[in-house]
Amino acid sequence: MTDQNRSEMSGGEFDFIDRFFRPLAGEGALALGDDAALIDLAEDRELILSTDTLVEAVHFLPDDPAETISRKLLRVSLSDCAAMGARPRGYLMNISRPAAFDDQWFASFSAGLVQDQAIFDVHLLGGDTTSTRGPLVLSLTILGEVPRGKAVRRGGARLGDVLWVTGTIGDAALGLQALLGELPDPDGYLAGRYRIPQPRTGFPLGDFAHAGMDISDGLVQDAGHLARQSGVHLEIDAAAVPRSPQARAAGEAWFETCLTGGDDYELLFAADESQTHAIMSAARQAAVPATRIGRVTLGSGVAVLDGEGKEMRLSRTGWQHF
Repeated sequence: MTDQNRSEMSGGEFDFIDRFFRPLAGEGALALGDDAALIDLAEDRELILSTDTLVEAVHFLPDDPAETISRKLLRVSLSDCAAMGARPRGYLMNISRPAAFDDQWFASFSAGLVQDQAIFDVHLLGGDTTSTRGPLVLSLTILGEVPRGKAVRRGGARLGDVLWVTGTIGDAALGLQALLGELPDPDGYLAGRYRIPQPRTGFPLGDFAHAGMDISDGLVQDAGHLARQSGVHLEIDAAAVPRSPQARAAGEAWFETCLTGGDDYELLFAADESQTHAIMSAARQAAVPATRIGRVTLGSGVAVLDGEGKEMRLSRTGWQHF
């Protein structure tokens, strides 16, 4: 992590890094003492890189616990690794720190990363810190490796493929609404799904998927990205979309929010019908639920079909950043 603006808080930037982030450093980070990390990669492997940015009051609520913010930051990038069928190797993290976020807050932030580094076997490789007069801005770049030529991409869906998702859809979007006071969440499950997503890093997507991606901006919108990249049409059976008991309890008035709200970080993928047994076996072994929700057909775009096979009219397809 390099110096941009030396912090005036608690001994300056280097002390800040030493106390909160050097303990997170792993192999390749060179103890955060050099200008860059050093990664050794086998000849039969390819490197994947993906970056995500979380901004206070845009991607997380100002009063969200620090440890859940750090875990979400890491997990949304780990989800990109899972979507490519890659194994995570490490991450780079940039922090734009407002003065209002004190050392106690960052101690909790760092503790969240310690917890998830142990869960996902990944370590900090480096990054940058700076002060800001604006909101807290956190960026994380994940590095992963995948067997050469085996990365799962969005553009490979084929006519006749079955469309699948992992987990349940809509919990996080409803969790945000619960935190905003718009709907009840008696057991806190929905809020937990919003604050701490579950990247499906243990699911061997590369073993059977023709195309895949993670769901970050909403199932319908992200399905549109996969359809466009593959040059196909996707039909989604609304009744087949898996929802948690808590999401169903919210009522059908919230169903469109489940389909379009985003922040799911589940996997959406297309695979040949013949792979059904292999997918279900892999799902059981990885303890990751997998559900058939539709199929790949001729044409373009996405249609969400109701119980009568008619296309549902949605007021939006997903999260819009601009």
